[in-house]
Amino acid sequence: MTEDLEPRAASPRTSRWSRLGALRNHAENAFVSVFLLAMAVIPVVEFIGRRWFGVGIPGAHEYLQHLTLWVAFLGACLASREGRHLTIAAAERVFPPAWKRRIDWFTGFVSATVCLTLAGASIQLLASEAAAVPESWRGVLPAFLVAWLEPYGLFEPGSLTRIGGWLPVWVGEAVMPFGFLVIAGRFVLRSSPRARYRALAALSIPFAIALAVWGSPYASHFVIPGFLVLIASAVLGAPIFVLLGGSAILLFWGAGVTIAAIPAETYRIVTYPVFPTIPIFTLAGFVLSESRADQRLVRVFREFFGWMPGGTAVAATVVCGFFTTFTGASGVTILALGGLLLPVLIQAGFKERFSIGLLTATGSLGLLLPPSLVVILYAVLARIPVTDMFVAGIIPGLLLVVSICVVCVIQGYRDRVARGRFNPKEAARALWGAKWEVAIPVLALWLIFSGFCTLVEAAAAVVVYALFVEVVIYRDIRVRDVFSVLTQCSMLVGGVLIILGVAMGLTSYLVDAQVPMAAADWAAAHIESRWVFLILLNVALIVVGCLMDIFSALVVVVPIVLPMAEVFGIHPAHLGVIFLANLELGYLTPPIGMNLFLASFRFERPLPVVYKAAVPFLLILLCMVLLITFVPSLTLGLFNLVGTGAP
Repeated sequence: MTEDLEPRAASPRTSRWSRLGALRNHAENAFVSVFLLAMAVIPVVEFIGRRWFGVGIPGAHEYLQHLTLWVAFLGACLASREGRHLTIAAAERVFPPAWKRRIDWFTGFVSATVCLTLAGASIQLLASEAAAVPESWRGVLPAFLVAWLEPYGLFEPGSLTRIGGWLPVWVGEAVMPFGFLVIAGRFVLRSSPRARYRALAALSIPFAIALAVWGSPYASHFVIPGFLVLIASAVLGAPIFVLLGGSAILLFWGAGVTIAAIPAETYRIVTYPVFPTIPIFTLAGFVLSESRADQRLVRVFREFFGWMPGGTAVAATVVCGFFTTFTGASGVTILALGGLLLPVLIQAGFKERFSIGLLTATGSLGLLLPPSLVVILYAVLARIPVTDMFVAGIIPGLLLVVSICVVCVIQGYRDRVARGRFNPKEAARALWGAKWEVAIPVLALWLIFSGFCTLVEAAAAVVVYALFVEVVIYRDIRVRDVFSVLTQCSMLVGGVLIILGVAMGLTSYLVDAQVPMAAADWAAAHIESRWVFLILLNVALIVVGCLMDIFSALVVVVPIVLPMAEVFGIHPAHLGVIFLANLELGYLTPPIGMNLFLASFRFERPLPVVYKAAVPFLLILLCMVLLITFVPSLTLGLFNLVGTGAP
């Protein structure tokens, strides 16, 4: 029996479908990339026009806010296409491969059902906005759909809210049902390569419709079984946003409240005035990570710190902190810099275990330093000025960085790592070679704190500057590769923003159910000491940091903790620093801290090896976080100096 070693030729039909699929993917990539690029260009054009010509772009802020919504959902569609959504995915490493098809079908079915339900909720929201749809649509839509939509005023003429004075707001909102439908379809298609399992996953469509049409009277009976199904699917690999969105659906259904509140809250948070800074600053960090900026910055800091004991490790710490301020707690720092810095540290004479632990710990080290994305998000949720939070995070953020640098110096002494001599000429040459990138944080901070422009305009100026530097000056990124960078960044942005959107729906239920006030009353009744409250808060936040990504943790937990902290007289800015510092620790805490999994993947080492390497750094950072927690002046001390009016 002989084997046919020649590959089978693809049939004309298969080849045609492949070409159409590739063309569709290119079109999707180009579409969302243009939108993301426009988010960076519009504020800059608006600022230049307003500042020097007296004429800006009418409605620029409204366009930008709705572009954020479109980038969020279209980016999430791309993430679904490529399987790039944030997941827990712990159990699929435990179960044998034979179970994979069943697990993929189950998670695909649950994820598609949740997304279809959210699409229906988004259509309800659109119905309340699009109040001027022709009456003739009654004869086109199915009867059950007309009966479902009519209570929301779809067929009643009325005035429309408009974007920029001309575009109906429901056009901007239309990306939500479209996005959820596309994501649901892709969950079905990715559930299995086999048609049988795809067909089973596609049963989510009639199942979701049946729940929407006939399930309301029995909704209270679905809550507990539904939660069990959602938790099982999340553990088996369903995206985090499915768990959060599904939980919000169950809670609203169980309370007899319309689930249109979920996309309404998604729309509200994503179109918040300063919210566009999150995807814009993310793009700035992504541009830097895709260039050779890391190599130039490593050279600069090695030249300036290489004469110290452990100077190379100090340089690695500073570089990682720099990148994390722009990329947030997304894992980009470990994935982008880990492969470069690990060989550098080992070659310098550091042990592999120390090097892996250092890079795992520094993957989220710059979270408190401006212009950190999570600091911006906390300020939005706590309703305090973003610049106040930036000021509050400077000393604690530097304290965390310096503590790791001290560990690097001690380790350099202990291992007798070779040091170089400080050469002013080489240091000046390295600094000159990276001058354009070294100027980026200086430019960002000056634009933010000078009042020269708004925060969104400052973020956009940093992106335009970074693109010009990397594409035109250094030419690390070719012009034809810019859209590839934009596409990859869009997937990251979409994966994060869709989590934030559905998490706001869950938060809305918690607020409506007065959970934050009940928690504050409980704390006042059962916890007498402020210090006991802070200790319990630290422990709880570390656990939350282990179980949730930092963005969804902020959206869900901040509204609950804020009233409790107010009972004990804790300033919101101090609470924010405690919050972020502890969530950062959660990323390092075994057994399921996210940085541990990313480091295991990036450095190709077993998780137990990464655990042992990271624990010493975890303990050092824990001591610093406790210091930050119990010495509020470290956080609030700069307020009086800069005139922010803190107590």
